Amino acid sequence: MRLEIRGLTIAYGEQVALREVSLAVAPGEVVALIGPNGAGKSTLIRGISGVLGIRSGEVRFGERDLTALSNAERARILAVVPQARQVGGAFTVEQIVLLGRTAHINWLGQARPKDHAAALWAMQQTAITHLAERRNAELSGGEQQRVLLARALAQRTPVLLLDEPTNHLDLRHQISFLSLVRNLAHRKNLAVLMAMHDLNQVSTYADRVALLVDGSLLALGAPGEVLTAEHISAAYQTPVQVIPHPEYKTPMILPKREGD
Repeated sequence: MRLEIRGLTIAYGEQVALREVSLAVAPGEVVALIGPNGAGKSTLIRGISGVLGIRSGEVRFGERDLTALSNAERARILAVVPQARQVGGAFTVEQIVLLGRTAHINWLGQARPKDHAAALWAMQQTAITHLAERRNAELSGGEQQRVLLARALAQRTPVLLLDEPTNHLDLRHQISFLSLVRNLAHRKNLAVLMAMHDLNQVSTYADRVALLVDGSLLALGAPGEVLTAEHISAAYQTPVQVIPHPEYKTPMILPKREGD
């Protein structure tokens, strides 16, 4: 089953932030959301996850309408890695990852053996088992981001949403994190929708790309179809040159200096 967004419109009061956006994410696929600041990337992620109400349209997984589900039911279908690392520094890594089991834990709030097993599996997938007893405040930014990914994986959902997860990481940790997400999507058959800023990383790590401009979908397709000089120059209002990557043959976006 795939995640489907059909004609989604979201507004803040009278201000329309997203206009009739439609796209789908298949199992085993990474779809990158790109666009200039204010284009609607985070709004779309928050609308799909239920944080924001929608004015019209549908969010479906198979035959299920996610907008009609409770928070707990939705949390069994999709997990979110947020833009900011909003976790208390006093929590241990294992405690944070176990929070991903909230939708599965019984009414007494007690984690069962299968919840601990799911948390262990998630830490193994993200290579952080050696950090289990460490406190969040003691971790590097890259380690903290892996912890949030592990928390999302512990939910054991078929859909994973990520909102600009590498914003505050250095290049090495960005590449490590994006490689991990791509490999997990392909190996575990996850449908991944990820808001991103770095267009060259999008070209390298995404299977398909959705380009948003002013709340509308300008282009959707493979990186080579979307990351063209025409699309990028129009969306970002800046001239660029696009050349093939020397190894992967994917598009590389090179900015042109203004005034030259």
